[in-house]
Order: sequence, then C-alpha cells, then structure tokens
Amino acid sequence: MTLVNAVPQRQGAVGPRAAELPDGCLALAELAGHVLGRPVHHVRQTRTVSEMDRGIASRAELTGPNRAAQLAALEAPGGPVLTIGGDCGVELVPIGVARFRYGPGLGVAWFDAHADLNTAESSPSGAFHGMVLRSLFGEGDPEFAAAPALTPGNVALAGTRVFDPEERSAVSRGLAVTSMDALAGVEKLYVHVDLDVLDPAEFAGLNHPEPGGWTIERLVSELDALAGYEVVGAGITECVGTAREVEVLTPVLEAVGRLLVSG
Repeated sequence: MTLVNAVPQRQGAVGPRAAELPDGCLALAELAGHVLGRPVHHVRQTRTVSEMDRGIASRAELTGPNRAAQLAALEAPGGPVLTIGGDCGVELVPIGVARFRYGPGLGVAWFDAHADLNTAESSPSGAFHGMVLRSLFGEGDPEFAAAPALTPGNVALAGTRVFDPEERSAVSRGLAVTSMDALAGVEKLYVHVDLDVLDPAEFAGLNHPEPGGWTIERLVSELDALAGYEVVGAGITECVGTAREVEVLTPVLEAVGRLLVSG
C-alpha cells in the first residue's frame, strides 16, 4: 500500500522562488492524494532559514528538525513511499532509508535537469539541493554523506542537461550513468522526479527552470518504460505551482502510481 508523504522543505534551495516550495509541495501532495486515492501524511518542516555554514545554506535546519521529522515518518517498514517535496534535499532520507533496507543492489532513476552532484566546495550557490545525489554516494560533507552509500554506477541520470564541472567529473569517474540501459546489477529501483526535467513551457511552476526540457507526455512515457523494475519508492520535488497549475501533472502522478503499485 503506497504511503504519500508531503515534505514541504525549502531550506535546500536558495533561489528566488524557494519560499514558494512549501505551498507548491502542499498543492501537489493534495493532488497526489486525490489521484492515487491515498491519504497524505504531512511531515512537519520548519520554514526557518539560516546563514551559510561551511558552504551549505541553512545547515542547522537541514541536519536538525527537518531530518528528524522525515526519519520518524519512515521508521515503520511498510509499502512503497511517495515523497512529495519541497526541494530535492528531501530525497536524502527516503533514498538513504531505501538503500539501508534493500542493500547495495538498489538503483535510482534520477529524472532531473540538474545532476545534483556538487559538494559544498564546488557548489556555486551553497544550496544543498544541488549536492543531494553526491551525498547519497557517501561523499562530500560528512554531516550529509549517506552510510551505507549508493553503489557507483547504480544511478541513471535522465533528462539531465545542466552540469557544473565537478558534476561532469563525478559522472566521468562512474558515479552515475547517463542511460537506464547502462544500469547493471540493479535489483530494486527508486524513482526521483525533479519537475524541472520538464520544459518551462510545459509547466510554469518550476523552482529552477531550464530550457530544452521534456514534455509531460515524454516524462510519462519514460516513467512507463520502468515498469520492468521493482520500484520501492519515489519522490517528486521542486514544485512551486498553485493548485490550479499542478493539475496538468495528473498524468505524471498516475504514471508514478502505476510503478509503485506494480513494484
């Protein structure tokens, strides 16, 4: 039975629309609950932000109350969880928990305009949402580094079109691959969807829009192509859309729901 967790974290993002992430999360989570026919569990997150600390903005909030609330929400093993963010930093906990539960064979399909493979040293902004995948590989700042970590090569980037130099280096040394066909040894799959994989013309409610993205139809097709995997969890992040705007994402929610039910 799929559980829907709404995690309205905004501290992992520092852009001009970051303050809209909590409301976007709630709008999308409400739609997800309706589309999937599941109750929504609201995971309390503080909206307080703090100054940069050792290269990461709002470190205290990210490592303190926000993380504790997410961990508490995932304590009891159950069916697959759909996490609705919030910024991409919300994926640190559910993917980390999935790695702990399912072992080194866990794979991740990372649908995102950005690779999120920076560290505090390489990040141009100090925003943790651009470091979360690197942290899941057990690298970067030790307060965020996952243990156990994802297996190098078990993450496939999809729709990714913006790379910082350090992120290109991480891909070149094999942390992530750039095709689902390149995944090897993956037994179970977590699906991450940052909505900025979409083109801004398709959906206006993007926290960090990038040109040249996918259509909603393309994203749904790519999600449906994962039906052969056992999908143990999923996340949809970076929504700043209103209740009216998010309605166009209904096919995406339906596609994710199909994966979680069949997994």
